[in-house]
Formats: sequence, C-alpha cells, structure tokens
Amino acid sequence: MTTQGDQILDRALHEVGGKGLFTKELETALMDGRADLAVHSLKDVPMQLPEGFSLAAILPREDPRDAFVSPVYASFEALPAGARIGTSSLRRASLLRARFPHCEVLPLRGNLDTRLVKLDRGEFDAIVLAAAGLKRLGLADRIRAVIPPVDSLPAPGQGALGIEIRSDREDMAAMLSTLEDRDTRLAVTAERAVSRALGGSCRVPLAAFATREALGGLRLEALVASINGARIARVVLETSEETLAAAEALGEQAALALRDQGAEAILAS
Repeated sequence: MTTQGDQILDRALHEVGGKGLFTKELETALMDGRADLAVHSLKDVPMQLPEGFSLAAILPREDPRDAFVSPVYASFEALPAGARIGTSSLRRASLLRARFPHCEVLPLRGNLDTRLVKLDRGEFDAIVLAAAGLKRLGLADRIRAVIPPVDSLPAPGQGALGIEIRSDREDMAAMLSTLEDRDTRLAVTAERAVSRALGGSCRVPLAAFATREALGGLRLEALVASINGARIARVVLETSEETLAAAEALGEQAALALRDQGAEAILAS
C-alpha cells in the first residue's frame, strides 16, 4: 500500500501532517478488515496510537544509528566549506548544523532509491540516512561511515520494526507474540515516552536512544535541539529495573530533566 507520506514529496514532512501520514491508510485497512497487520518502522509511528489499535510485536532491532552516504567524500570531516548535505529529519539537520556550520543542510524527501538517485545526480555532496533502512534493502555498501550516537543521537524507535493490529484481534496478537523482542520493547518504550511527554513529532528536533546495560536495567540518552543547532538540551539517565513501567517512567523523567535544561523554550522557538 502507498501512504500519503510516500506520495507527498515536494514538502518537508513536518509541514504536511507528520508521522501519521505513514500510518493512516494502513490503519484504515486494518479497521476495514482488508489487512490483518501492518508493519511499520517505529520511528515513523506516532507516539500515541489511535484508539482500537496496538503494537502486537516489536522485532529485534537492526542498527539504530545514522549513516553518512556520499559517492565522493569518506566522512563529514572531509566535506569542504559550502558542501550540501541532504536529510529529511529536523533532528539530523539540527545536529549537523551544530557540528558543521560551514556546510549547507538541505531538505531531502522521497523513498530510499529516490534519495540515492538525487545524491548520485550531484544535487547533494552527502546525505544522511538511517543505517537500518540501507541494510534491510541490501544497500549497506552505500554507507561510507556509520555515525556514532554521541554525534548523531538516533530518533525514538529508530531501527526497530513494529507490527500494528486492531486491539480486538486476539488471534493475531497470539500469533505475533513469538516475534516479540523484549529488549527492544523496553528500549523503545523509554524512547517513545520521552517524545510523548514533550509532544514529540517530526516537527520537533528530538532524539532518544536507550540501551540495555550489561548488568541489567536501561540507560537512556535524550536531547532536544533548536532548528539551527545553536541550543541543545541533553540528558542521560539510568534505571536498574527491567519492566515496561520502569522504562516508561525513565522516559518521563528524561523529559522532565530536559525541561529543567530549557527544553520548553527550545521547543517554543
């Protein structure tokens, strides 16, 4: 199925309705009985699902990091002054402007093939994409460098796939439960809680990334940035508990900590 998010390519996503543009038609098909399940990239799923729907399973996470892609340059550091970097994400754009003010960060829409064609045509010197998407489509060889989270903190849910069903489909929930990955569920629950608490959408340059600790528990890093990258609030929190309730609470605590650092003023701008 093709969604509005796939069709509207001449404007930035935050200008035309946000993450819901990638899920609305699929949810209509679920409600009408034309589909039994919908598979989403979790970073494109709104933080609050409509009533009557649920995420029956979250699969093991692929690489959650961002990827630097360029036919000419090996890394961001190799880009000359005035280099054009393409991205569809306000989060990536803000962090790029903070790190590389000598480069020009430009909007880039379209599916993965379209974005790569625009790069290869010379419209951009480099583009930034999710490493997971490139790897899942067999395009890992296009990655020149994987960007560590310390430099480009991932979006909530990045790299994870979620399977959505109607909440009343107990048969589907039972069938899909075998695909569930608890570690990924815990991590993305904390990440999405940050975004939900701050009203996060694709209109907000917000990042959140949680990892399971070797001795148990969760470590969560989150940030909010201004569009120009001049102001960034960033926090790191941990919990030793390994429950969904603790993960949710950790995300809410991170949102409060970001507010204490001025996140509200950054978001208001």
